[in-house]
Amino acid sequence: MDDHTRTGRWTGAAYLGLAAFGMAGFLAVRPLAAESTGLAQLGVALELAIVLTQALAAVGFFALFHRDRPVAAFAVAAFGMGNALAVLGSAAMLTAALAVTFDPQGADAAGADAVPLLRMTADAFWTVGAVFFGLWLIPMGWFAIATRRLPRVLGWILVAGGVGYVLDAVLSSALPATLGAIADILAIPATIGELWMIGYLLIRGIRPRSVSPAVTLQTSAG
Repeated sequence: MDDHTRTGRWTGAAYLGLAAFGMAGFLAVRPLAAESTGLAQLGVALELAIVLTQALAAVGFFALFHRDRPVAAFAVAAFGMGNALAVLGSAAMLTAALAVTFDPQGADAAGADAVPLLRMTADAFWTVGAVFFGLWLIPMGWFAIATRRLPRVLGWILVAGGVGYVLDAVLSSALPATLGAIADILAIPATIGELWMIGYLLIRGIRPRSVSPAVTLQTSAG
């Protein structure tokens, strides 16, 4: 196994961790966290795990892409770190909400509405942060299309998914009451693309770099 394939697989592992912690934290624990202090604590821990795995995946994609497409590599890493910072902001709000909950004096000073407001702000970090999560899929998909080191169909799905995520974030932020089922539809290409990318990286890693015919002829002549 060459170094690039190995890098692809640990990047896939980080991406898998991001997906797993994201589903556990955002979809399973977060809706119930207001009802239980223990679940609220678990929610903070899971969000920090999301930040960690998102950062690792961003670094991994930069390592994979920078030799072939440095601009795409930088864009994926930058947008991935932006998403990590958005989730970190959410974790900070939830941590503050826990601190107010555990400190009666702090609760009195902050007011009765402090905890719901902090949780609402944490939700807002996720809503607007989806812009970065959509943006990081677009150069990821373009890399696959341009280099063919990943399946081209996967690349187009990732680009479509990234655009869908960005539209979802804009509509959720600006028109939350009118979004409805549109958000679920917009997220479908991204979900397919991400799961395919995770599986491909874990199983295959990344395709070897193609050699141009001129290089092949020179090598044969030598």
